[in-house]
Amino acid sequence: MKKIINYRFKYLLIFFLISTIISCKKETIQLDSDQDELNKIIDSFEEYIYENDHSSDYIYDQNKLHRFDLFLTQKNLDEINNDPAAENYVEGSLVFEGKVIRNVGIRYKGSIGAWVGCLSNEDWTNPSGYKTCPKLSMKIKINWKGDNKFYGMKKLQFHSQNLDKSKMHERLGYYMFRNFGVIAPRSNHALLYINGEFNGVFANTENVDGPFTNKHFVNPDGNLYKEVWPVNSLGANREENYFIDGLKTNEEISDVTKIKKFSDQLGLVNKSDAKEIVEDWIDKDVFLRTILVDRRIANDDGFLHFYHEGGLNYENHNYYWYEYPNDDKLQLIPWDLDNSFENLISNLNPVTPIKDKWYEITNNCVGFRYGSFNLLQKSAACDKIIGSFSSYRNDFDSLDVIFQNQLYNMSNINTLLDSWYIQIKNSVEEAHSIHGDIEPSIQEWTDNINYLKYSIDQSLN
Repeated sequence: MKKIINYRFKYLLIFFLISTIISCKKETIQLDSDQDELNKIIDSFEEYIYENDHSSDYIYDQNKLHRFDLFLTQKNLDEINNDPAAENYVEGSLVFEGKVIRNVGIRYKGSIGAWVGCLSNEDWTNPSGYKTCPKLSMKIKINWKGDNKFYGMKKLQFHSQNLDKSKMHERLGYYMFRNFGVIAPRSNHALLYINGEFNGVFANTENVDGPFTNKHFVNPDGNLYKEVWPVNSLGANREENYFIDGLKTNEEISDVTKIKKFSDQLGLVNKSDAKEIVEDWIDKDVFLRTILVDRRIANDDGFLHFYHEGGLNYENHNYYWYEYPNDDKLQLIPWDLDNSFENLISNLNPVTPIKDKWYEITNNCVGFRYGSFNLLQKSAACDKIIGSFSSYRNDFDSLDVIFQNQLYNMSNINTLLDSWYIQIKNSVEEAHSIHGDIEPSIQEWTDNINYLKYSIDQSLN
């Protein structure tokens, strides 16, 4: 698994921080029916018509709290419950607003952090064993059998938010990126039912894939890469296979000529001479906006955190690159915001905090130890790409004023969080009544939202 060492450190911390997860007990939802009886249930629903032109905007409407029902045989449910970390798809059906989509693939999803405290094997460094938490993040593959789409999408994903007792970090973070001109996944809340039983409140977060680029980019046919940084931490170029392995679209062609060209150009110059090359490939305004939102929401587990990977190697993660098909241009797409907002006013998560401001350099670009876990990291400004923007401090500060005036102020944030609070309150209460203290009570949930508001307010002072 990519970057396994640092993922392990990260989620050891989370294991200690989130004590309520540890107390989860195994839960199995029994469906008192065989395949024939299950067929009768799903046959009672109207068939979803794939040919209809549906907009995915409806699925991510901020004013909607959608319900999604999953139906699968007990055998298939047992299969994924008995080994969630295998991430194997099983066959099932999805029902949405009275219409059934048959033959979808259903699996649990996540890296090591998704399984901490939620699998029977207590060795968190080797996720395995049966499911012990009421809910886990899930991925639904609409095109598992055939080239089908649901509201224009091939996949749905529901994030459990087990480690975020406010249930607001992910939604609020993506909202800020998108509304400040940065292309990022859409996210709202959704209710998930499995075989008719309420499973909980999830973050319904858009999958970054081909349909995503089709939706959000004017020229949508370019390559999409996951977690490939054009140069390594010493500033050298990358091999072609490195980029091929990161492809998430156009895999059958595997033409990575463009990003390899950018990598080779950067590899030939010193950091001080990289600025002109970087500006040819990356839009200055969009990238500064991306950095700005990232820093304001303390997305310390994002692309600005260079974790030690052994030797002289430091790597970042939780991002995508989109490569424009008709130009030599790249755009970064932020991803995985579940740890955002944690370190706004203090280092609650001693693995993820970043010591420097995004333009600062510590220890002359040699790795250094930071945080209560004393882990190695490297200043992001040492990177040829990020460092090329460090001279635009005044532009960054001007954008920050705009960001706060338009979006990132307590009046707007309170309005957003209060409306989302009302939207999911009854469902949070229901989840607690079903699962007990494994899911937050209304009081605990409210306290966590109030702390989120307090942290943002203090960070703005």
